[in-house]
Amino acid sequence: MSSKTFVEKILNAKKSDIVFKKPDIVLTHDNTASIKKTFEKMGGNKVANPNQMLIVLDHNAPPTNAKLATQYQEIRNIVDYQGIENFYDAGKGICHQIMSYHAKPKMVIVGSDSHTCTAGAFNTMAAGIDRTEAAGIWKRGETWFRVPESIKISLNGKLNEGVYAKDISLWIIGMIGSAGANYMSIEYHGSGVKNLGISERMTLANLASEMGAKNAVFPPDEVLAKFYNKENIDGIWADNDAEYAKEIEINLSDIFPLVAAPHHVDNVLSLSEVKGKKLNQGFIGTCTNGRIEDLRIAAKILKGKKISKGFQLLVTPASEKIYLQAIEEGLVGDMIKSGATILSSSCGPCLGTGQGIPADGFRVISTSNRNFLGRMGNKKAEIYLASPANVAYSALKGEIADYRKTNDNDKFEFAKKQSSTIEISKDDNRKSNNIWNYADVDNLNTDLMFAGNLTYNVLSSDGASIMPYLFIDFDPNFSENVKNNDIIIAGDNFGCGSSREHPSVGLAHAGVKAVIVKSVNRIFYRSAINQGLPLIVLPELVDKYTKGDKVEIDLQKGTVTLNNKLFKFGKLPEKLMQILEYKGLVNWIKNQ
Repeated sequence: MSSKTFVEKILNAKKSDIVFKKPDIVLTHDNTASIKKTFEKMGGNKVANPNQMLIVLDHNAPPTNAKLATQYQEIRNIVDYQGIENFYDAGKGICHQIMSYHAKPKMVIVGSDSHTCTAGAFNTMAAGIDRTEAAGIWKRGETWFRVPESIKISLNGKLNEGVYAKDISLWIIGMIGSAGANYMSIEYHGSGVKNLGISERMTLANLASEMGAKNAVFPPDEVLAKFYNKENIDGIWADNDAEYAKEIEINLSDIFPLVAAPHHVDNVLSLSEVKGKKLNQGFIGTCTNGRIEDLRIAAKILKGKKISKGFQLLVTPASEKIYLQAIEEGLVGDMIKSGATILSSSCGPCLGTGQGIPADGFRVISTSNRNFLGRMGNKKAEIYLASPANVAYSALKGEIADYRKTNDNDKFEFAKKQSSTIEISKDDNRKSNNIWNYADVDNLNTDLMFAGNLTYNVLSSDGASIMPYLFIDFDPNFSENVKNNDIIIAGDNFGCGSSREHPSVGLAHAGVKAVIVKSVNRIFYRSAINQGLPLIVLPELVDKYTKGDKVEIDLQKGTVTLNNKLFKFGKLPEKLMQILEYKGLVNWIKNQ
């Protein structure tokens, strides 16, 4: 038998195979109410396996309006009716932190949230899915996986003082770009891994989503065994001679503090390059950096000092358990005395659905994982991403500042720099015949396709309600002018960002015939298939397309004709073709 990577072992298949598997855990959160409606459209009543399900109310916790509060009560009713034991009500914690209380080595975990990959810190295969797919698992107990290629990242040595896991993640994202690991499995190897605790591993695994990865995973080593209070742990790991699509070596001692500048996570700069930029707001928390270790770092820096006049510093512990521990250790008091505001355990400030929305013109420094335009609820604000230490220290200074006292002239040398801004389309003629031409647009993210702060006010199961908002923050002409059988042509990393399925539901509802791209984000690809929306990767066609060209698609043959030139793409497996033919996963499951 040939040597295997971690993901080939845990899915028991070779790369590129499509396999069906029953996950050990299926995570959903505030989107559970919407998932129930899709589940019912599939003919569902009782879920296939209530023991698979983990439900956490966190994205709008506590609810900020009556509609959201009513959705929360509906979810509580679902939990009672289905007999679901693993339920965490508002205030108990952020779902990916709660997952750390359930994840075990060798598990297969899926969740209707793009940062489900965080659980890879526990030697699991953990990947994000969309709401429709979650509903399908409720009905059938299983879902499909395309076995990805793998990237081996070897971490050697030890971080210098004042450098953190967030900096490692940004270093890697800056090296390879936000699409650099698209649909791949990231394995963390090397002697330096043993120097990273579980909290740090969770940060690294969490940010795999911002590299486009399907998952990230750490070995079942002595650090993980200690977490479970065991001497050793029975897990799964890659063979020593496994084959990888890419291998990267990183010496941890080479890394210095970094930031991701607006408005994209791979717009990575050394902190020293932006040092001194005036700030209005800071945010410490989220599923990326809201653990007790992060709060200890921040509180140590803030203790006995005052944040800058007029500066607003928000802190969200990642769970109730962490919140209570921070109180017991005196961290909360130290932060409050410094001028910080401690919020309940929630995703709200990160997403822009709760407290902490920045004012127009505000410049924010945050420990979160995304800084897309409008991410925190205001398109007229800027977001920089950094480690908890440098967010806390910057809060004291009122400007971007380096907690270290030396090495002020770091320069991030990697050439992989993305355009930091996607301009709102001012071209009234993006559409020609039935083709929408966005070939010049890379990193078109789900926040621009459908604003994050609308996620829970408009149900993803309601395509008609999505339409007025579809692409509105990117191309104001799109939603009113898109027609049945239109084709979209776009650039690299299409659909990056959240697992939010509203864009794919909206495009399918509009009758879009297909989307042809240079490359696509993994979760968006799955979401498109699940809505019956063909998504075709043909970078050479995108490069050759010019306005007015004629495009014809034959899914059965796996071909696209551009004028008279024929392009071939990989035909989908039979079951996925069936999903497209039935116009989506809902109809396919109903007819099984």
